[in-house]
Amino acid sequence: MKKYFFILLLLVWSGSSFSQGRKKHYETAIEKTIYDNYKGMIHQPSDLFPFPYTTPGSVYSNELWDWDSWLSSIALRQITLDKGDTGSDNEVLQAGKGCIKNFLHYATDEGYIPIVVWHNANPLKDLPEDIYNTNMHKPVIAQHAAFWVKEENGNAEWIRPYFKKLESFIHYYYAHHRHEPTGLFYFQDDAAVGVDTDPSVFYRPEKSSGNIFLNCLMYKELKAMAYLSERLGYTDAKLKYTNAAQSLKDSIQEHCWDERDGFFYSVDLNLLPIDTITPRKLFGIDIVLHKNHPRTYNCLIQRLGVWTGFLALWAGVATPEQAKRIVNEHYLNNNTFHAPYGVRSLSKMEKMYSIYASGNPSDAQGPVWINTNYLVFKGLVKYGFTKEAKALAGKTVKLLGEDAIKEGAFHEYYDPESGAPILNKGFQNWNYLVMNMIAWLEKKKVVSEF
Repeated sequence: MKKYFFILLLLVWSGSSFSQGRKKHYETAIEKTIYDNYKGMIHQPSDLFPFPYTTPGSVYSNELWDWDSWLSSIALRQITLDKGDTGSDNEVLQAGKGCIKNFLHYATDEGYIPIVVWHNANPLKDLPEDIYNTNMHKPVIAQHAAFWVKEENGNAEWIRPYFKKLESFIHYYYAHHRHEPTGLFYFQDDAAVGVDTDPSVFYRPEKSSGNIFLNCLMYKELKAMAYLSERLGYTDAKLKYTNAAQSLKDSIQEHCWDERDGFFYSVDLNLLPIDTITPRKLFGIDIVLHKNHPRTYNCLIQRLGVWTGFLALWAGVATPEQAKRIVNEHYLNNNTFHAPYGVRSLSKMEKMYSIYASGNPSDAQGPVWINTNYLVFKGLVKYGFTKEAKALAGKTVKLLGEDAIKEGAFHEYYDPESGAPILNKGFQNWNYLVMNMIAWLEKKKVVSEF
């Protein structure tokens, strides 16, 4: 009996060692791929870019994108920290700040900032016909600035000349992208929303999506504005943005949390206005429809299982009790989000679930994206789900490690079951956040977003 027990113990020990060996093998392949290529993301000033900047790589290698540049900064900072490369670190710092300055260079006086700056089109000369009804830069630019301020030990003087532009940007969101009855922010349409085919906004009526992704980003953006205000000595502004963040958090809790399902959802704002005055002809007589029972709600919850519901953990919007339900009932559910290679971008239970190789728009109706894995991972860490975070980080290392070994590069997104790459070989961007996850696994210093 002791003999069999010893053999069993040896097998378990051997399996553990093999797993650790494979993990190190993947990490080595990832590091080589990244170290050989990461400087290719950094571009120097040119005609349309007054400042250095970063691009996502692959088919986007000449373009400056909004939340891509923000998450890329976090990854690139981790890379240069791990390498101990002071010269490259300064280059990354200047390019990271340059992304922000380039976007603000193209901000209008009213606060509109484009989502992307192409290498061959001036955003100010080629403004949309109606900027008031057009999606703009996602609310991550203050977070991007706050990240670099914190990385430089609180030095915010470089952003002071641009602070009024940041304030105009926030004001523009409040003036043209906010639903007053709920206090939630909405996308104008489904163009370049960042989660391109999210069914809560994809092919939906204009201004109808009180999107949980957008609102979680805005909550953190307002917190970042409060931090920047504090660092710059703007006491009144700090209070204003602190209160605005709390108000938005309350709105998200009130309208986006679903007690029945234990998840945060986007909401439908596309409701007819309340009218208890105007009569209409019905069955031959004049009737004021709904006169005695107008609706008492300002939105309808969209029970669509999209990964963005997990952002309530990343943003710190969820209560500990809500976080527990989200993790146990949704994150760990193999039939919905929990996949062998990470987090499905759409629940497998949704009828529109699909794995489809497409760009413009990119498929977010099932595939695993590394930014998705990373942001969900950070939410797990924030709320103390260490075991789950470790497992998700490990899956991400395996996914990109296999890609690096087989293809010598990374891709834009992946099959959640097999880990097979789907599209755009050479995509760099937020894929490099795997280095931040590795640093956390190895208990090294971790670079984190604001």
